[in-house]
Amino acid sequence: MKRWISIATAIVLGACTAAAQDEPSSVREDGSRVYESEGQITTNGQRVRYSVIAGETYMAGDDGEPYASIFSTAYIRQGVDDRQSRPVAFIFNGGPGSASLWLHMGVFGPYRLDLPSDARDDGAAPYSIIENNLSILDQTDLVFVDPVGTGWSRPLGEADTERFWGIREDARVLGAFIRRWLTENRRWNSPKYLLGESYGTTRIAALLNEMQGGWTDVSFNGVALISTVLDFRFDDTSEGNDVGFVGLMPGFAATAWYHERVDRSAWNGDLEAFIQDARDFAYDTYMPALLRGASLPEEDRRAVAAELSSFIGLSEDYLMRANLRVNLGRFMRELLRDEGLSVGRLDSRFTGAEADAVSEGPEYDPSAYGIDGGYTAAMLHYFTDTLGVDITEEYSVIDIPTATQWDRSIGQGSAYVNVTPWVATAMRQNSDLEVLVAQGYYDLATPFFSAELMFNQPGFDPDRVTFSYYEAGHMMYIHHPSLEAFVADVRELIGGE
Repeated sequence: MKRWISIATAIVLGACTAAAQDEPSSVREDGSRVYESEGQITTNGQRVRYSVIAGETYMAGDDGEPYASIFSTAYIRQGVDDRQSRPVAFIFNGGPGSASLWLHMGVFGPYRLDLPSDARDDGAAPYSIIENNLSILDQTDLVFVDPVGTGWSRPLGEADTERFWGIREDARVLGAFIRRWLTENRRWNSPKYLLGESYGTTRIAALLNEMQGGWTDVSFNGVALISTVLDFRFDDTSEGNDVGFVGLMPGFAATAWYHERVDRSAWNGDLEAFIQDARDFAYDTYMPALLRGASLPEEDRRAVAAELSSFIGLSEDYLMRANLRVNLGRFMRELLRDEGLSVGRLDSRFTGAEADAVSEGPEYDPSAYGIDGGYTAAMLHYFTDTLGVDITEEYSVIDIPTATQWDRSIGQGSAYVNVTPWVATAMRQNSDLEVLVAQGYYDLATPFFSAELMFNQPGFDPDRVTFSYYEAGHMMYIHHPSLEAFVADVRELIGGE
């Protein structure tokens, strides 16, 4: 079966590859490389022909000297009469330090990687790369952007990474790129959207602040916050930050449900009812108990431990010894310790075998090594064989130094990054801005309840904020039913189709 999938993939991609190779790469006057091609797919019941421009954009300062090369891949639908009414979506991932391959090859691009839907490891090549009949290219043009330090994007000249690696710095250079793209492609009057995943949601908030916060205003029609993190206190369990344990707890509960470590019959097998009760417990019992801390009477402490155990599947004794506080690493290792397994962080449906039975935390995240080989191979195969991109420099999937050296200060005088007010301000100052918050129940990296806590803060128009939930993890599009539901939600955001 795997052989026939591989042959079919080769046939499908081969036709598009020929089109790409008919158009040779070119070097612009400033030295930037660009690769142009054409393709066609069937999506949403339509045959869509499109042009592709994959390449570098050299960003120059006031002195005219290039300081950064931004690599992007733009898909523009052909045969559109009214280009101004055609939406355009700018898409990026997070990290910080991650290239945009996940959303590119996972959900929105014209071809996608088809991984097992049931949280199995992706194994080794060949992988299944298929025409994406769920792509939103029929509805909107797509621009996938890799920030500096990711993919093939990099500093130029004497520019230091400090110019790019920070919340405000990143938004400044990406905002300049978007403005330039709109000018060069004559799209200032088109509906505009930002789609970002994980730290990409933090990036969206910073871009809204950067681009709607002055007279050279770029007002966006909508944003999709995919696996949201805006206020970092709500999933941080550093000593003294009890709200982080509360933000994680309903996600722990969903994970325990999936792995059958709770009594499902007590909720008649109804996941949604179970999760709602977990929310209510977090609000009404768990958080007050943590706030009471050492002053909580022993009898009450044991009662809370018993109820917490019924939700998250860890023993009452373990929870008592942990002072009712279980951080993420411990939960990942403890839930299935008796089976010699840990659960995933990005997607807690995944499990990984552990070398021993006594380690406090997992060896690594099984939901990371369960997908990274497939995505890396698929993205680079597609770039080289289909789009004709012949860049031989290393493609940076996730750059760890970028993340560790990232400047997270935003002038708020707080130990925790909180860009939530920037989204609220943007909504108050732009009456058309719609917000989609897309969350997987089994995402322990950016938990769904933490996102809810973020949007419980004042200043938002709740009528323009839509929460959508999926029985999947951080990359909910790996799970096939969730992929379909997620795409439908994004389509609704962009135009109600």
